[in-house]
Order: sequence, then structure tokens, then C-alpha cells
Amino acid sequence: MIRRRVTASLPPMATTMLSRSGAIIVNDYRCTVAAGDEPFVERHDGFALAYVRKGSFGYRVRGVSFELVAGSVLVGHPGDEFVCTHEHAQGDECLSLQLSPEFVDTIGRPEIWRAGGLPPVPELMVLGELAQAAADGTTDLGAEEAGMALAARFVDVVSGRRHAASAASARDRRRAVDAALWIEAHADEQIDLERAARETGLTSFHFLRLFAAALGVTPHQYLVRSRLLRRRLRRPLELRAHVPSCGGRFAAALPPGGTRQARSSLSAVPATIPTRHAGTRA
Repeated sequence: MIRRRVTASLPPMATTMLSRSGAIIVNDYRCTVAAGDEPFVERHDGFALAYVRKGSFGYRVRGVSFELVAGSVLVGHPGDEFVCTHEHAQGDECLSLQLSPEFVDTIGRPEIWRAGGLPPVPELMVLGELAQAAADGTTDLGAEEAGMALAARFVDVVSGRRHAASAASARDRRRAVDAALWIEAHADEQIDLERAARETGLTSFHFLRLFAAALGVTPHQYLVRSRLLRRRLRRPLELRAHVPSCGGRFAAALPPGGTRQARSSLSAVPATIPTRHAGTRA
């Protein structure tokens, strides 16, 4: 995003990039602006969603004002100028998603990205908190995967779209299994969603949807489990006393894939779907 400075000094802000791929960039954003600080004009240079996890602020865009509190979602459209204010509280924290035009076209309805802001909506809050947990590293779900799920669900909520879960076809199951075998074989390497998707000839979003629908876990979750299994198999002396008793149930000893909340959210999302500069919001 491009910021146009209109005040004598910019307020203190901090932005940390957590994940980056061709389709999506995930940032942690923290603002300490207080009531009384003069607002300034900013401009979105791409499609963006910002999940407000703490604090509150005002968001004025295209002549419409929104009051965003924890659980709300800021929506950004390329080229839109906006102003953020903090008349009622000091500071805010957001998980910000910057989305490529190609990814937005994939999930559909580019025109709804002028929604401006959404109040706390339960199903978006669930996925927003899941994305935050992925960004914090407290779940084995990838931040990019959770961000895609949140963006896709946002489109569904705003457009009123609802999808019925569909079973994976035989061809999709074969592709998912082949991808899982590739991930397992390359688990010691640096693998992200984009690289794994290239092996299947799909976009990262379609690959995420296909893989999760066919196998019940996301590619990142499968990668984490494969790495855990490798680490344990490299300690044969520690395993010697346990392998005979657990036999084919060895995989059951691995940590479960995410929280119950993650499982319920992802069971719906894949069926329907999947360094920012300091001082920028979304």
C-alpha cells in the first residue's frame, strides 16, 4: 500500500511479515496511535483483508465510515484511498492479508472487495482466530492456508453464497496421494504451498482445496506430520521398546492435526474452496 503523508509526522506503527507467497502475504500489524493524533490519508495498492484481533479504530473509505472492533474485518480494494482514526481508543492489532489479483479472481466476485468493513461475524471470527493461531505457530496449519480459507469464506459471507460439501473425484484423490508422496519424499527440504502446488500443475488455492478434500488434512499439516515421523524414525533406540507394541498404529502416536475448531472450519472451507514496509496497515 502507498501512504500519502499529510501530517508533520507519522504515528508509531510496526509491521512484521509472517508468510509470503505469490498468492498471499500475511503480516502482523500493530498501531499505537492515540485519540487526538491527526489522521492521514492512505491508499490500498492491492486487495487486502485485515482481521482486527485487538483494539478498535475508525475506517473511512469512499465517503463511508466504519467502526472496527476486535473480530471485525477491514476490506481493501486497489486504488481506494482511506483514513483510519482512533477517536475512542488507543491503538489496534491486526492480522493483515495482502492478496494477489489472480487469487482474488480464483475465489470469485472481485467487486465485493469494496465492502469497506464487516462487523464481527462468527464464522469469520473462527477463521480469523485460526489464522492468528497459524501465524503464532500454535497449530500445524500453515498461515498461508488459513489466510486463504479466511479470504474465501469472506467472499462467501458477503455474497451470501453457500456451498454443499462435495466428495473428491478418483482423479483428484490420485493427484492428492501423489502430492502427499512427493511431500513425504522431500520433507527435509524447504517446502511451501506454492512449491507443492507446482508439482501438481495447480494454483496454490486449488491445490489446497483438492488436497484437503481428498485427504482430510492440509498440505502443511501433512508436511509437519511427515517431519515428525522422520525425526522419530531417526531415533531407533528410543523407538525399539515401542514399535512392537504399536505396530501399524504408529501414526496414531503423532500429535493430532490442529484443534477441533480448525478441523470443523477446514472441513467446510476446502469443500467450498483452501516484506510489507513498516507503517502500512493492509
